[in-house]
Amino acid sequence: MPEFFAPCPRGLEALLCSDLETSGAQNVHGTEGGVAFSGDWSLCYRINLENRIASRILWRVAEMQYRNEQDIYQAAFGLQWPRWFDVAHTIRVNTTAIRCSLKSLEFITLLVKDAVCDRFRAHCNERPSVNTLDPDVRIHVYLEDNKLMLYLDTSGDALFKRGVRQHTNIAPLRENLAAGILRLMCWKPGIPLLDPMCGSGTFLIEAAQISLNIQPGIARRFAFEKLKNFDAVLWSAMRDQAIAAQQPAKFLEIYGSDLYGDALKAAWRNLEESGLAECVNLKQANVLEITAPAEHGMLVANLPYGERMGEIDELDELYPKLGDLLKKKFSGWTVYLFTADKAILKRMRLSPSKRTPLFNGAIECRLLEYKIVSGSNRRVLS
Repeated sequence: MPEFFAPCPRGLEALLCSDLETSGAQNVHGTEGGVAFSGDWSLCYRINLENRIASRILWRVAEMQYRNEQDIYQAAFGLQWPRWFDVAHTIRVNTTAIRCSLKSLEFITLLVKDAVCDRFRAHCNERPSVNTLDPDVRIHVYLEDNKLMLYLDTSGDALFKRGVRQHTNIAPLRENLAAGILRLMCWKPGIPLLDPMCGSGTFLIEAAQISLNIQPGIARRFAFEKLKNFDAVLWSAMRDQAIAAQQPAKFLEIYGSDLYGDALKAAWRNLEESGLAECVNLKQANVLEITAPAEHGMLVANLPYGERMGEIDELDELYPKLGDLLKKKFSGWTVYLFTADKAILKRMRLSPSKRTPLFNGAIECRLLEYKIVSGSNRRVLS
């Protein structure tokens, strides 16, 4: 049975494990930054199509101990690459290492590329071309201590590239991290959702797609379609079934606003081009001047923390005012603030009921939960 590895944003591994087990994956094992599992190719297709948290689905084609660069070359050369993809397909090799004693990862990348090309040349007297920007086939090399693992990427572009958010602004939140945050919030379709700093609309689009049962991969292509074992009939039936299960667009209690008109235009264009414009209520507004759109609901925001909004003194002024606004105008709501700024805990003058560590790329962040009671800054227990 094929063995796979699904990297994901750090902090979301437990959610991904649960997803994979629910999908029927076997031998599910979470590690920092991803989940290993096994399953058939139908499962691989389905996870690429349906999973909102994984970053990629990598097919493990080799695992072994190595001592030096020559061992790595021989391991890569010994694999039957021509059985898996055609020489006409372009390739790219990526190398990642943890506690690796070898001096140059760039040299390892070149070494594995040469080994793959040499294997093709021995097989058919031709070699695949390299395309580092838009390859047909991605080969991943992973080195940990003295262990080598080689993977073929079944996804192609990262899975957070849903194919629907074409217009972005500064410091966009990746879709799979946004989806994970919605899961950690225990948000469900039908619960009013507000993002008052919506940027290009990542939270809004994820929530609308979830509400309408639109699978995250339905609008894009995948690298497994270029592998020789690709089952086009199975994949076509799977896509058709997913499309048939979608609900028609309708107004949902999903609300977004942003101070900046350019960000709001990007969000509107993304919603419009993905067929979700009528699902979401968008308006331009200062976060400190908004009111709750419903009696109860959930507010989520990817807060500025210097990377997006600049000066520290601006944040010193924003956070206490935001805390006051939430107490005055969002009684009965549960608020989730995502930030890398640890000083927010003192500035907000609100005590979070939960703090969940997450990573936005390499940036360590926190998802802070606040249960709002009007006129109070005391901690409220659920």
